[in-house]
Amino acid sequence: MSDEINHPRRRFIGAIALSLAATQFVSASVARAQSGNSEAQRLPAITPGTNKSFAAIKQIDAGVLNVGYAELGASDAPVVILLHGWPYDIHTYVDVAPLLANVGYRVIVPYLRGYGTTRFLSADTPRNGQQAAIGADIVALMDSLKIEKAVIGGCDWGARTANIIAALWPERCKAMVSVSGYLIGSQEANRKPLSPQAELAWWYQFYFATERGYAGYKQNHKEFARLIWKLASPKWNFDDATFDKSAEALENPDHVDISIHNYRWRLSLAEGEAKYDDLEKQLAEFPTVTVPTITLEGDANGAPHPDPAAYAKRFSGKYEHRLITGGIGHNLPQEAPSAFAEAIVDVDRF
Repeated sequence: MSDEINHPRRRFIGAIALSLAATQFVSASVARAQSGNSEAQRLPAITPGTNKSFAAIKQIDAGVLNVGYAELGASDAPVVILLHGWPYDIHTYVDVAPLLANVGYRVIVPYLRGYGTTRFLSADTPRNGQQAAIGADIVALMDSLKIEKAVIGGCDWGARTANIIAALWPERCKAMVSVSGYLIGSQEANRKPLSPQAELAWWYQFYFATERGYAGYKQNHKEFARLIWKLASPKWNFDDATFDKSAEALENPDHVDISIHNYRWRLSLAEGEAKYDDLEKQLAEFPTVTVPTITLEGDANGAPHPDPAAYAKRFSGKYEHRLITGGIGHNLPQEAPSAFAEAIVDVDRF
């Protein structure tokens, strides 16, 4: 049962390129939610930062977690699930979600394990951040909410998680929007060294591999997150209130352990759980995504990310890549909410 609590990259496939002005407005476009209602609706532009918070957070037991999530829109509407990354939170979608709800979607925005009001049901469950575990969490959430299939969108860890669900559970994913494209990884692939410049971009991953890094993140996780926000989105002039609202989610008692385990697991410095071994074997083969997909990239993404030409072949269904211009960084849905919402509506119509 759900209980409610209150808390305030270059290759183009196809012929579409989406541009945003520096003001980050998008011209209104005709869009239709596939809700059985044939009436076309308008997807309006929105100024980033228009919305400050979600009205309410709900809680539901799902798998090994009690998941906190925001929900907007009619309960019988077609579902969109939006997944945040590190070190961000559900406010990545604070402007996207109402746009989608207003054109006929039921929008679910969950806190990932280690964030916000999401908690482990048992103190004995490993505080595991490996990729398969997070993917399984979202499938379990869909089961608990009795959601058979959804359009899934994500950014950073959330994009990887969306990729995983689309690849391993395509029957649960109607279509996908993924910032920075195909992000499924493997421990074997991560053993291969990168160029010095590329390794530099992953400095925090190596920091987290040390006990000093663990202690440093535990002591300074808020300051660390602010630094990552600035480095990953160098042209995003977010204010203190915007940052502080998301930083609240990092106070989750499992956040540090989940974050450190995620990056150590990638480098084979931490074990995963045996129950996810079969899923990780499948992911290590870099499965093709067959569902309709739009990938997005900001023109000012300062975080490590692949060239779109490197991953286009990973999508065998109808596929399109869009470069979002205007100084858009890593946290694309929050920096350019109209472009992200438009991609969700468009991919649903593929």
